[in-house]
Amino acid sequence: MTDVRARSRLVTRCAAIAALVLLAGCASAPVQEMSDARQAIHAAEEAGAAEYAPEALREAKRLLTSAERKLQREAYASARMDARDARRRATDALNAVRARDD
Repeated sequence: MTDVRARSRLVTRCAAIAALVLLAGCASAPVQEMSDARQAIHAAEEAGAAEYAPEALREAKRLLTSAERKLQREAYASARMDARDARRRATDALNAVRARDD
């Protein structure tokens, strides 16, 4: 009787672990984050960040390129982080331009 229960628990645990692994592998592509990063970079460029905050803008573009490469490899979690960082750096560049104008 205890053998049957032990096997049943083992099968249940293995099924739960397999489900978690499958869910982790099904993470969705960071579509919104990529779009946000592109828009932030475009806004920074339009504001003149290439002239007034070139390092931040360059870093934002580098991070976006990295995110795009990771997206192609389906490394979605890492791509999402790079896209978010790209948006932050582009926002930093835009804020630097705005601070200069004040």
